[in-house]
Amino acid sequence: MQLRLPRLAVALSLSFACVAQAAPADDRPLLGFDRAGATEERALEARFDAALNRDDMRAWMKRLTARPHHIGSPYDKENAEFLVGLYRSWGFDAQIEEFSVLFPTPKTRVLELVAPEKYTARLSEPAIPEDATSNQAAEQLPIYNAYSIDGDVTAPLVYVNYGVPRDYDELAQRGIDVKGKIVIARYGGSWRGIKPKVAAEHGAVGCIIYSDPRNDGYYQGDVYPKGAFRPEWGAQRGSVADMPLYPGDPLTPGVGATPDAKRLDIKSAPTLTKIPVLPISYGDALPLLRALGGPVAPEAWRGALPTTYHLGPGPATVHLKLEFNWQQVPARDVVARLRGSERPDEWIIRGNHYDAWVNGADDPISGQVALLAEARSLGELVKTGWRPKRTIIYCAWDGEEPGLLGSTEWVETHAAELSRNAVLYINSDTNERGFLDVGGSHTLEKFINEVARDVVDPEKKISVQERARARQILNGSADERREARERTDIRIAPLGSGSDYTPFLQHIGVAALNLGYGGEGDTGGVYHSIYDSFDHYTRFGDPNFDYENALAQTAGHAILRFADADVLPYAFANLADNIGRYVREVVKLADDMREESKEKNQRIADKTYTAVFDPTETYVVPSPDAPVPNLNFAPLQNALTHLQESAKKYDAAMRELSTQGRKLSPQAQAALDEALKQTERAMMRENGLPRRPWFRHQIYAPGYYTGYGVKTLPAVREAIEQRNWPEAEQQIGPVAQTLNTMAAAIDRATALVQ
Repeated sequence: MQLRLPRLAVALSLSFACVAQAAPADDRPLLGFDRAGATEERALEARFDAALNRDDMRAWMKRLTARPHHIGSPYDKENAEFLVGLYRSWGFDAQIEEFSVLFPTPKTRVLELVAPEKYTARLSEPAIPEDATSNQAAEQLPIYNAYSIDGDVTAPLVYVNYGVPRDYDELAQRGIDVKGKIVIARYGGSWRGIKPKVAAEHGAVGCIIYSDPRNDGYYQGDVYPKGAFRPEWGAQRGSVADMPLYPGDPLTPGVGATPDAKRLDIKSAPTLTKIPVLPISYGDALPLLRALGGPVAPEAWRGALPTTYHLGPGPATVHLKLEFNWQQVPARDVVARLRGSERPDEWIIRGNHYDAWVNGADDPISGQVALLAEARSLGELVKTGWRPKRTIIYCAWDGEEPGLLGSTEWVETHAAELSRNAVLYINSDTNERGFLDVGGSHTLEKFINEVARDVVDPEKKISVQERARARQILNGSADERREARERTDIRIAPLGSGSDYTPFLQHIGVAALNLGYGGEGDTGGVYHSIYDSFDHYTRFGDPNFDYENALAQTAGHAILRFADADVLPYAFANLADNIGRYVREVVKLADDMREESKEKNQRIADKTYTAVFDPTETYVVPSPDAPVPNLNFAPLQNALTHLQESAKKYDAAMRELSTQGRKLSPQAQAALDEALKQTERAMMRENGLPRRPWFRHQIYAPGYYTGYGVKTLPAVREAIEQRNWPEAEQQIGPVAQTLNTMAAAIDRATALVQ
């Protein structure tokens, strides 16, 4: 499900001499280890690396992608059994844990242009001789959006660009109303589920989503099979459940979808769409867009199809009819445990899903085979007598594509024991040639920078950290380039949603990382289509499986270090630094909105309001904005100062401990681990975010109108963005209290060190 890294606009021709560093030195310190322990750890990692095998990963990918394997399909079950067998052969205690989840499949799909001319959409992807698995039509899911409601509507068509809230603002300025209309939106700009959500809020009766060739088709490069990009009839399947409310089974919010779970009635499930929605290819979209009249679309809205982009409404009139089989299917999670020798009740969890919309070589099997390589290598270490201090759990999730079903139901079912025991979750999803991309908890930012510093890029022969730094220097903004040169650690991205880290981080407060390589492999052009195949991946994704090996090394080293560290390797100065940025951003957001509203209202009063895109167009003059109040951010700023001081004291105490060569007793180490584990939990509030209590984390959440994209300090930030000033004022206090609670948790850990 995860979105792809953007392709580089410029080849990385920068000389690495200015940023590269020598191969990692064995005497560099490691978080959580003393000097002798760090040396032993690196020797262990070298043995781990030696057991990784690219040929294994290639063979596993070919086996797992041989047939379509969506949730509930026969081959999905075969893959689960295959995975369990592998784990057991490597010495893991492995089993399949099953849940019963709602997964609709289509029985009727009709899309017709009925005026001013007739056209019936093909809604199918043709097999091609160059792709050996593209001809498995009997097992392939048709082109559709899961969790669209049934519907039969005929209405004029309106083009809404990406279909995000600001696009409707632009339409309103032109006097265009979508009430009672069917909208057509292009993929991009937000997660796909936001498009029907916003359309319904504006009164539309249906939604069509198409893949424009400007984004992932011939505008980007040659189409498949000649090149990597989306061909004329290729289309993107995907879920449109309202996951910013809650992910997982739509009928069992907050509880595991076990056979005896109480379920909502389908008609009352809040994450199902309110209007019917269907994805189509750009081959099917062209006749619809060509039939539109009305104003010409703004330049930024125009795609790459050979037609003039008009907004409508009409004269294009469309008939959309959808019916689904609303069925319960099994979600089969594969869970494999390697019990810890000293602290078995501290769990390090590693996950990647294995279900796909069709064959899914890139999404998700490119991540899954790296995970398997890690587990096999750990099994080889066990054969030599090594045993992790802490318990390691490897998970292959089912049902991620429809809405993080397998991971969410597992977390909800085991929430109490995970809250007691889980200390880290590491996720991956897709993986291709290119640069290391990391998102996650900023308590782990220094740790994962240390890991990346010690992994060598397979092509450039420098550390993957320094290659990522070089990319930032080449392609970043002025501030990003300066920071890349001056800051020791590369910032990791805060996490929104879109993959299986979501329930761990944002529902129960387990520190999480999401890892993957990309930026040089071309796989986005076949995302969620029948062409995301072994043949495509081995041509365009990572032909030599070099970056599959790099992912296995990166995640594997992180697992080993967390499993064997004397003390859990969290650090807090980077956390406080990043939260400081978020606090400054929300203050600036409110200030900027205040100034923009003043300027807009003055223009309206002076009758000098002009069009945003074209001053010659006639616009409906908008209503004046309500005044933006002066919000009191002092509690948040004071709490930030408290957090920064606490973070500085903990990191200083750990440095002093290392410098002195002093070692904590096993009992003190265990007590410190427990205190550190609570620091991420301290970022949660039991009642969650406003109107979406499932999301409890107060620092990171998916945006209500972005879906995948993150909103930091979401309770305050989104209230400001939505101009809900009473709520913004009300939420500042609780978020400030969260920062104070975090600071207190860090102080408890510091006291144990001292």
